[in-house]
Amino acid sequence: LKTTVLGIGTGTVGGSQQRALGTEGFTRLARHALDRGIRYIDTADMYHMHTFVQIALQGVPRDKYFIQTKTLARDPVVAKADVERFRQELGVETIDLLLMHCMQTRSWPSEMRRVMDVLDEAKRKGRVRAVGISSHGWDPLVASAESDWPDVQLARINPFGDHMDAESDKVAEQLRKMHAKGRGVLGMKIYGESGFDSREKRLQSLKYVLGLGCVDAFTIGFTSIQQLDETLDLI
Repeated sequence: LKTTVLGIGTGTVGGSQQRALGTEGFTRLARHALDRGIRYIDTADMYHMHTFVQIALQGVPRDKYFIQTKTLARDPVVAKADVERFRQELGVETIDLLLMHCMQTRSWPSEMRRVMDVLDEAKRKGRVRAVGISSHGWDPLVASAESDWPDVQLARINPFGDHMDAESDKVAEQLRKMHAKGRGVLGMKIYGESGFDSREKRLQSLKYVLGLGCVDAFTIGFTSIQQLDETLDLI
């Protein structure tokens, strides 16, 4: 799997900030991102942004973007239905990356086994290209580092410990373990939840995340073209 290092997220404060842009505003933002070379778009069922993303990408060749979404399904029947619904809502034959959203327990690898089987089947059938998890909590992050199931890990990482699963160095240690296994490691909350309060702090966070050497790509939930352009300038 290949994507751009920077991606645009659609889940700031549960997606409310991106939804507030309306479909036209979000489309302008997404098209500007594409024009600037960004090919990675992150969304999730709980953000209620699938339709926004589909509208924004209408007419864009499928090989020009990488789309990542997430399911909250804890039941295999729901997970199977989600795969098909997501493909329709996003307007794609194949989802590049489908994550189990918001794992919160150390025992998720056993608790979620039947859902994992559904996602594995979807991958075999070409409905998704890769599978993985997003973790919310230290215990599920450690369990993910120990598990061989995920192709990809989405994790909260910044140097300030803002909205993260543990202190930055502890999280980074787990991400290095995942990276050493050949897993794709994706970062989120690079700017925390608020975007921090200064350009200097945003630069500090980007330097930290890019300097770890184990985060392959990351998403930031932009709400304006100016925010996006600033991040590209800082990178």
